[in-house]
Amino acid sequence: MPDRLVISVDAMGGDHGPDVTLSGVARATKFLVPGARFLLHGDAARMEPVLARLPALASVCEVRPAESVIPMDAKPAHAMRRGKGSSMWNAVECLRAEEAQAVVSAGNTGALMAISRLLLRMTGDMDRPALVANWPTLRGVTSVLDVGANIVCDADRLVEFAIMGAAFHRAIHKTARPSVGLLNVGTETEKGHDDVREADRRLRASEFALDYHGFVEGDDIAKGTVDVIVTDGFTGNVALKTAEGLARFFTTTLRTTFTADAMSKLGALIARRSLKRMSERLDPGSINGGPFLGLNGIVIKSHGGADARGFANAIRVAAELAASDFVRQLDDDLSKHLKAPGASATAPAASRPSEGIVAA
Repeated sequence: MPDRLVISVDAMGGDHGPDVTLSGVARATKFLVPGARFLLHGDAARMEPVLARLPALASVCEVRPAESVIPMDAKPAHAMRRGKGSSMWNAVECLRAEEAQAVVSAGNTGALMAISRLLLRMTGDMDRPALVANWPTLRGVTSVLDVGANIVCDADRLVEFAIMGAAFHRAIHKTARPSVGLLNVGTETEKGHDDVREADRRLRASEFALDYHGFVEGDDIAKGTVDVIVTDGFTGNVALKTAEGLARFFTTTLRTTFTADAMSKLGALIARRSLKRMSERLDPGSINGGPFLGLNGIVIKSHGGADARGFANAIRVAAELAASDFVRQLDDDLSKHLKAPGASATAPAASRPSEGIVAA
């Protein structure tokens, strides 16, 4: 961790506001470096009673009053026009002003991306950032991107995602040479649409130190076949929401099954430790916190419905990225990609087929 870690927090974001965000900050203080500080942006009157219940935060937090809060259903364009002075805007502004090393928000995804893109700008020749998710698998954790920031992606963008995903996985999960796969409808090279096949061709010919596996299919995500899986934001977001729904389905079904009768309850009592470990493994909060990759700064999106444990985990991701050389290394890797032999000229931002926000 950095010797002087400062994290800027949008305390009003998410479905629960300060009750969860500040409790998450309190949990995070238990594993961050001594001296770590937080800048809390939001409605001071709403934060005061929560902070009163969390006296340990008094010495590590500074409250920065904000004029407004961006609604969870606000359009990104509206957030950019009217968002100045909001808790989210001010949190990102602190990163731009170098008062903090990272930002964490559980607020409106589209608004957070738009404001971060406006204030921080993109690295290299990127047009939009990619949102990455940490996905629990049979082998550990797989980084999947994009999971919502870019609905349609061309071959250039998919190759950039591969580079960014590998750099992220290396920084967070300490894998020296992460394996990378391209999500497709089959593993055969002739399958898929033109852009995914072209991205596969370029990645196979790449001179980067990427451990490129080739095409992977949907079931390879949970298997943990590779460390990093690359796809467009539409497919990635559908897969993510499906996985979250299945996790809730499994935990609810298990709870119902083990409370059905006396024998079932006895079985649950005997297996309680194993069931607890399984529940924690399936809990989305255990891997909460997805960064927007490609920005000139570290911005972490927490799930809007995350609890305090989940928000604390998002802070952990922010701290680990802040402790790494991730932003500079990513900028270097993308710059090399744009100059690499065989890399196509990048189309102007306005014409590149990468648009839209689907994650919320």
